[in-house]
Amino acid sequence: MKKVILVFFLLSACTYAQRETVFEGDIENGGFGGPVVKFTEVKKSFGVIVGGYGGWLINHQFLVGGGGFGLANDILADEEVTDIFGFTERPRLNFGYGGLILEYYHDPMKLVHFSFSLLVGGGGVSYREGIFMEHSSRDNTPDAFFVLEPAVSGELNVAKFFKVGLGAGYRWASGINMPGVKNSDFSNFSINLALKFGKF
Repeated sequence: MKKVILVFFLLSACTYAQRETVFEGDIENGGFGGPVVKFTEVKKSFGVIVGGYGGWLINHQFLVGGGGFGLANDILADEEVTDIFGFTERPRLNFGYGGLILEYYHDPMKLVHFSFSLLVGGGGVSYREGIFMEHSSRDNTPDAFFVLEPAVSGELNVAKFFKVGLGAGYRWASGINMPGVKNSDFSNFSINLALKFGKF
């Protein structure tokens, strides 16, 4: 009899036990995309980085997506090169990166809320010379690097389909071996402005 009672309780426990998962119940799907502007320092100069990101939004709170960004303003090399007419010019810097973006939104239904994000990816850096530049010993092949960029933002729900985010992040670059620049030239804090359109 005791064995029967023990088996009964074990079966009851198994019946009512539920597996714990990250997402309980039905998953609500959404998604968004939009432009981003970042104000930062690149190679000890003021830099404006533009791009965009977006992805799959899970239960209003978790984003799995991607993005890409590039330097929009002119930042010049330290070294001058000579064109075919004998004039000198300082080549301009090309700099861009992108990758996987994971983001968490805290209390996203509130008018003002916060988000925490992480970009993991890579990029490339090179110099852009004028069309009249002579071929020089400079190697303009893009130099690849690894990038890690955590960020925190405050967001405003403007409409059901539109949000504005303002925050700060830190861009950490590693693996840059191009002459005249180093990892620290591209690793810095940034102020980020994002416009987001979609189903939240």
